[in-house]
Amino acid sequence: MAVGERKTEESVKQRVYRTLRARVMCGAVAPGLAITIQGVAADLSVSTMPVREALHRLVAEGALEHMDNRRVRVPRMTPAKFEEIIAARLALEPLAAERALPHIDEARLYRLQKIDADIGEAYAADDLLRSTELNFAFHRTMYEPKAATVLLDLMESVWLRLGPFMRLATANLEESYRIDRHAEAMDAIRSGDTIGLKTAITADIQDGIGHLGRLFLSDGGVPSKA
Repeated sequence: MAVGERKTEESVKQRVYRTLRARVMCGAVAPGLAITIQGVAADLSVSTMPVREALHRLVAEGALEHMDNRRVRVPRMTPAKFEEIIAARLALEPLAAERALPHIDEARLYRLQKIDADIGEAYAADDLLRSTELNFAFHRTMYEPKAATVLLDLMESVWLRLGPFMRLATANLEESYRIDRHAEAMDAIRSGDTIGLKTAITADIQDGIGHLGRLFLSDGGVPSKA
């Protein structure tokens, strides 16, 4: 389902929140860019009330911050905040992968393979928005079997704070990240290798966005392309 498309029996308030949350998580809204209630309402063809409620909710979740009474923005990333986010991912995701492994069947593995192939196509097309969205989809699909409540909610809260920055930082991917850790993770799933899966997930976070984010921040936050 496309972002912004209404689900069956979904209220306008729910749709607006889901749409804005998805846009923030995949990096469709750049850090520091002002978001206005009127602008979002016009874009989604809704009244200002559900937009105001959705923005307040995202501020409470730490995904957005107030600029003034009428505008919010995605917070800019700092080195300290980034390290805290990476530490949270490293604590949560290997655990989620370990719990999910016995419950990943062939159908789910096929979905993971398809998403990973789509990620490669998005990177090849320099579609950083799509690649960020798909990267989170890969991880969510892997963890879902045993992380449908508390763990997944915690991880998505972390991803929500990382997504906009991740899109910027992955502009340097071609120069900095050569090993497909997703392929290593899927190999571990096929062989039922818990340690191998946790190692692959840890390396994916550390060597992927962890390395790229630190490089990006050390360069003053200027992507080499995008």
